[in-house]
Amino acid sequence: MKVSHNELQGLCRKVFEGMGFEEGDAADAADMVAWMQSYRLGGLEALNRGLDYLLSADTPLPPGVLYQDGDLAVLDGHGQSVLRSSSLAIELGFAKARARGLAVVKIRHCHNRQLIMGYLSRLAGRGMNVTAFWRNAHAPLTEQVVCFRSNSTVPEIRVYAVQEVPEENEPNDAITLVLANHIGLMPAMRSDYQYDLIAKHSESDLMACRKQTLAEGIDVNDAVWARLKQLSARILVEATEASRGGAGAGTTDND
Repeated sequence: MKVSHNELQGLCRKVFEGMGFEEGDAADAADMVAWMQSYRLGGLEALNRGLDYLLSADTPLPPGVLYQDGDLAVLDGHGQSVLRSSSLAIELGFAKARARGLAVVKIRHCHNRQLIMGYLSRLAGRGMNVTAFWRNAHAPLTEQVVCFRSNSTVPEIRVYAVQEVPEENEPNDAITLVLANHIGLMPAMRSDYQYDLIAKHSESDLMACRKQTLAEGIDVNDAVWARLKQLSARILVEATEASRGGAGAGTTDND
């Protein structure tokens, strides 16, 4: 089925608010999913994979700083989705890069890393060159690289499969961000291990996708859409007595 950008964004925002996101954070998270889906980058698929975890997660903690200096910050995402753990870390990196010209931020113990791309698009739109990379420790082992040029909100994306798994390889749930004021950052893949380029998305290809989805609507999986609708309905049913006593529509309003 096809939906509009506003429909997708609005439904996701209701779901995130029901998960306990603050209003602004819920709107941001919904923007990230809708941004990815509008470029056909699997935003809803990534969200659907993480929904059970998001629904069962304990009270979220803000990312903790493990180490930082003027150019580097290492943070602990406490095993949470990047929708909860990355916004503050990204802003910290942006401030460091503005002050120093170049900064590196590593967020450890975070999940749904694909969904960080929308946040990085915002940074690029503010005049920052940004590259993010992370490893998915499954078969085959893959390395993903996402690069935004300064003032371009559309990335270049590369996904590589490493054929020989390094002996020291361990499950990796971190993401590394490199931010620079004035240096382009798309790296070339270099490794002692055999690797293959398995996916490539250029700026021009993604811009064409975006133009088409805005004109024709965004493709969504019927089952995923139905699940999100069920979650948003459950959120209305499970409203607290305090919220029912507040301003606005009564408990029979299903809008």
